[in-house]
Amino acid sequence: MDNSMLKGLIIGGIAATAVGAVAGYKVIEDRTAYAEVLSVEPVVKVVSTPRQTCNDVVVTHRASVKDPKRVTGAVVGAVLGGVVGNQIGDGDGQKLATVAGAAAGGYAGSKIQKRMQDGNTYQTTEQRCRTVYDTSEKPDGYDVRYKLGGEEGTVHLDHHPGKRIPVKDGELVLSKEEAV
Repeated sequence: MDNSMLKGLIIGGIAATAVGAVAGYKVIEDRTAYAEVLSVEPVVKVVSTPRQTCNDVVVTHRASVKDPKRVTGAVVGAVLGGVVGNQIGDGDGQKLATVAGAAAGGYAGSKIQKRMQDGNTYQTTEQRCRTVYDTSEKPDGYDVRYKLGGEEGTVHLDHHPGKRIPVKDGELVLSKEEAV
């Protein structure tokens, strides 16, 4: 073997080793450019949405009163009580019975009219509304447990990361746009 052939073999061996080293470094670099995803848990949030519900309700009202002081009932009761009282006894006793009958009749007539007025009602249908809340669950990202360089960590992502998370300059790439 001559000297130039030996030099060529040595230079070729060094070049092949250098190319292999660069290729090996690329493979190792590509492998460490990702964090390994260990688990992915979807996160949901509960959302309350208000809405109005309305129902028809029957409402009872008191009719308007034309004689709020119940004078009519008192007068009619006093007249009837006086007539009945006048039928009792004679002389001064009859006068006293007439006055007592009129007073008792006036009181009773007023009470009867009050009861009749209180019972004088009418009904209407009214719409009553109230606010109710519907709840639902909406997705709110993912809690991701990962392993990078022998250490484990947790991060919240707005998208499912798949089996690995890209790493750029030693930091996780957390958004879809940065990963591309």
